[in-house]
Amino acid sequence: MPTYTGISSEAFRHPLDAQAEQALRSVPGFDLAAGKFVEFLYERPRYVYLLGNAIEVGPRQYASIYHLFREAVRDLDVASEPALFVTQSPIVNAYALGQDRPCMVLSTGLLDLLSEAELRSTIAHELGHIKCGHTKLIQMANWMISTIFGLSEMTFGLSSLVSNGLLIAFYEWLRKAELSADRAALLVVDELKPVLQTMMRASGGSSRYAHELSVDEFVSQADRYQRLDQDNLNQVYKFFLYNNLSQGAFQTHPFSVERVHHLRDWANSEAYRQIRSGNYRRTSEGSVDVPVEPPMSEVDRLKRELETLQQEIDAIRRAQEDDQRRS
Repeated sequence: MPTYTGISSEAFRHPLDAQAEQALRSVPGFDLAAGKFVEFLYERPRYVYLLGNAIEVGPRQYASIYHLFREAVRDLDVASEPALFVTQSPIVNAYALGQDRPCMVLSTGLLDLLSEAELRSTIAHELGHIKCGHTKLIQMANWMISTIFGLSEMTFGLSSLVSNGLLIAFYEWLRKAELSADRAALLVVDELKPVLQTMMRASGGSSRYAHELSVDEFVSQADRYQRLDQDNLNQVYKFFLYNNLSQGAFQTHPFSVERVHHLRDWANSEAYRQIRSGNYRRTSEGSVDVPVEPPMSEVDRLKRELETLQQEIDAIRRAQEDDQRRS
């Protein structure tokens, strides 16, 4: 397997990911929702929960999985090494969260379904999220969504300040971020078919009937899905399938066949060939492309973030009071 020493996430980041993040940051309300104090309200409790209620993978615990994990960490040049957990769940799932203390979670349902090559692809995909700094924004999205749906009193009444536009922008970015992580999986696996096969298995795979599945047929299905866009009405349907505004239900991932389409295009591109030959953008700021801050105590960090948040809330309240007086 190739190793991409010093590679920057910008070398493989999907342009739709970058565009969606820029659109997200331009939506009113984002800066308020993006306070780093979510580390203390979401990241830390989640880590404590996993350490207490899941299996931490290591050299003497799920050793073969740990070996795959360490190879992928090396190949994508991810530093420092995230924590890896296996959680008991029949649902086929994997995710990564956290910035200061990043971690990755694999479900037992996922482990029971995937082959070794497919598991390598999944691990590399989640490391791609960490490499790109997605996990911080995902964490913010989870906190913000909780704020909107039922936690307004516990979170300073922020739900009234966040619009449907911000919700749509968050979910649009979450979906586009998956395209960059898919590219990371292809770089590590170094072969397109296992990555596409992983998408197919996650969509509707069965261990019992695995011998009856065909990647070529799945690719053909992806092509048929793309041709639906020739009818403008189908594009409208796709939007509302992703964003069910009436019920507040949103898709967090692109449909698998859409991911197949984007990854096949990149696998045949000159940009991908250049990366594989060693010609790629490198980072001089560390292997994981996330901001570096000067050290401070946890108490001081929390105090500073809460003070900043309160200042922003006070400014919004003053603006609202001014508007009421003028009206």
